[in-house]
Amino acid sequence: MFAIPFATINDFTLFSLVVGRMAGLFSAIPLFGSRTVPMRIKMAAIMAMALVFFPIVKLQMPPLPGDSLSIAILVIRETLIGLTLGVISQVIFAAVELCGQLVGTQMGLSMAALFDPNTQSNVSTMALFQGILAMLLFVALGVHHIFIRAIVESYQIIPVGAWHMSGELMKFFVTTIGALFVLGVKLAAPVMVALLATSVALGIMARAFPQMNVFMVSMPLNIGIGFLILGLSLLAFLRTLETSFGGIDRQIKVLFKLLA
Repeated sequence: MFAIPFATINDFTLFSLVVGRMAGLFSAIPLFGSRTVPMRIKMAAIMAMALVFFPIVKLQMPPLPGDSLSIAILVIRETLIGLTLGVISQVIFAAVELCGQLVGTQMGLSMAALFDPNTQSNVSTMALFQGILAMLLFVALGVHHIFIRAIVESYQIIPVGAWHMSGELMKFFVTTIGALFVLGVKLAAPVMVALLATSVALGIMARAFPQMNVFMVSMPLNIGIGFLILGLSLLAFLRTLETSFGGIDRQIKVLFKLLA
């Protein structure tokens, strides 16, 4: 028969704090935080992970306040710690979406938008395609294991309810978000350069042959060259993402120092 692992009210309060940090992380990292994942599966994963970590956290937990308001504030702060850790991975996927938007616009596919349940908005088909590639690489490299390990280490470095906003933390977020645009342009650079060269060549041809309908020629040509360059540069695309995912561990350590 299943036994509830809470001997006292204090244990249940501690478990709610663990759930808060887990819920913040799982709602922010890709794959688990996607809106396409049913809420029941999310809750089951959060509760299962919280039950696993609860005995470990219990051994090093300081005394908790007795009033409900202080406990509620602690739960909110614990959730913010998980969200802060998950935002690091979301920046990379936002860069992939920016790359897809740039590539789709250059290829002339901006009108062929699809509904994305993650953002509840229409996104470029190229953004969805490259987002799926990034998600597969995220899982294949085991990056989600880094975040699960980070949660375990966070209890040794970041005390319960220690989340706070500081100037250094704000600077870290601004720098990280700024790197988003650099990474997005870097991922889209091969296609953008190739299509820019194509546009220049078509412009020269339009001047040399005024009778040629450049508009009718450019649309299929841009799509064809775009897909060709995407295929040729796919390995470079994945390697760039692999390098970005490899830097997540270092960013988490920096984040720990700022929150400790």
